[in-house]
Amino acid sequence: MIFVTAFDQYAVQAFELAALDYLVKPVRAARLADALKKARRRADDAERLERSALSVRQNLSCLERGRILLVPVAEILYLKAEQKYVTARTAEREYLLEESLVHLETEFSQRFLRIHRNCLVARGAVSGVERAADEGDAEAHWQVIIEGAAERLPVSRRQWPQVKSLLKLHGQ
Repeated sequence: MIFVTAFDQYAVQAFELAALDYLVKPVRAARLADALKKARRRADDAERLERSALSVRQNLSCLERGRILLVPVAEILYLKAEQKYVTARTAEREYLLEESLVHLETEFSQRFLRIHRNCLVARGAVSGVERAADEGDAEAHWQVIIEGAAERLPVSRRQWPQVKSLLKLHGQ
């Protein structure tokens, strides 16, 4: 907001209302031009900030042997929490990340699905599920089959409905 008025006594109140500028009549053309430039810069900054907030990271950082590696999010098959680290698994290898699984789930909710309290799986990497019975447990549970990975990932009972919905969406 730019206030233009003949009364200079309201300037403090205007700035309390987050005024960008306060012009007192008669307004000089140069002074008006400066106020409009300031408003344009503010609008450009707000637009840039909004674009950066909406952009999704394309890579995750992994510190390994004194160097930082970038792991493309598109290549991650699953994310698994172990101790204080998260393991990101791609078709080629595993990477240790220093980010929380909860944060990654929130940031990449469109890409990853929680299948267990300690595991997120890339929605596009799920090729199916299979039943597996534990040796000491009479009750069978489900495991996700990941395309490009030999291991099977257990699905918790709590997360099973979401996994089942994903499979129905993909016609599996």
